[in-house]
Amino acid sequence: MSELLQPAAGETGRLSRSRRIVVKIGSSLLVANGQLKRDWLAALCDDLQMLAKAGAELIVVSSGAIALGRGVLGLPPGPLRLEQAQAAASVGQVALAQAYAEALGARGLTAGQILLTLGDTEERRRYLNARETIATLLKLGAVPIVNENDTVATSEIRYGDNDRLAARVATMCSADCLVLLSDVDGLYTAPPAQDPDAVFLPEVPAITPEIEAMAGAAGSELSRGGMRTKIDAARIATSAGTTMAIASGTRMNPLSAIENGGRATWFSARATPASARKAWIGGHLEPRGTLELDAGAIRAVVAGRSLLPAGVRNIDGAFSRGDAVRIVGPDGRDIGRGIVAYDHPEAQMIMGRNSREIEAILGYAGRAEMVHRDDLVLSDQTIDPALCDRAAEEESGHA
Repeated sequence: MSELLQPAAGETGRLSRSRRIVVKIGSSLLVANGQLKRDWLAALCDDLQMLAKAGAELIVVSSGAIALGRGVLGLPPGPLRLEQAQAAASVGQVALAQAYAEALGARGLTAGQILLTLGDTEERRRYLNARETIATLLKLGAVPIVNENDTVATSEIRYGDNDRLAARVATMCSADCLVLLSDVDGLYTAPPAQDPDAVFLPEVPAITPEIEAMAGAAGSELSRGGMRTKIDAARIATSAGTTMAIASGTRMNPLSAIENGGRATWFSARATPASARKAWIGGHLEPRGTLELDAGAIRAVVAGRSLLPAGVRNIDGAFSRGDAVRIVGPDGRDIGRGIVAYDHPEAQMIMGRNSREIEAILGYAGRAEMVHRDDLVLSDQTIDPALCDRAAEEESGHA
């Protein structure tokens, strides 16, 4: 076994040190014989309350709608036809959402429901809408309960498992920790059910071909995802700056067990969520337009603040909301790149105007920022204060 895979002692407090946590719940943990395991759900919500009191923002990606719905509808065991699965999901999602709302509500937490399809995390505009909805729920102190929208998704437009969905949600909302709870307690050097000499791996610093070869098919009848999908989820999450853990949810209070150093496999993130997002914006997106700033706006973004419409003096390009744009000074010098919050025509309308005027101009209350500071990365070049002075001089010349 390579040095990267040497076992390490369990570490306590890893969850409570996280700012934003996504927890994925497998179907077999929540549902047995078509019935909701209410005692287990109550224990899980005790854990969520504990983490919320420690200051963490929480998102739950929960399977279980089809498994629960087939029990309510009395559907027989075994594979379901597509229309049966969609009907079961429709009934089960109502019951599942109600169960979470009641269990979290009893602990002073508010549940919100979000149903996603593959396109919601792959198509830019829908991605931004979902991201802003989750961010707003978190800001308001709610716990988003996310599931794939199995009532409309088909095999061609679905994730196929909630491991990968959870990883996409974690990257979408810049979570610093993702926990996959299922009926396996972590990654082994070989499938433990088949190899009695398989060694448990507490830490995986990097996903290598050696790690990928260890991914066997671990999954129950109700859990579609095996270890392969969990490794895929780890690759998605860690590349975006999210640390990920695989742990067993079959015990009561599974998050408390992890917090207290219980068995789990931890996959190390390559960077922080913020730095990974900045690198993505700065190096992987093709700019679709240009925003030229005045002196005050240059000072603001260099100081780490958001770019407001009032500071934009000229716009070029045919961009849409969510596209990358170049941020430049009056002499064309590159200042950075950012994700713009408005389509080009709307950006033109509010350019140079106070954010308080946006609703009157556009007819709806849009975002106060043209480019939010979390979506803005400065150029590698050092921003010389003289740039602000030149911009100020040019503004005076136009006065």
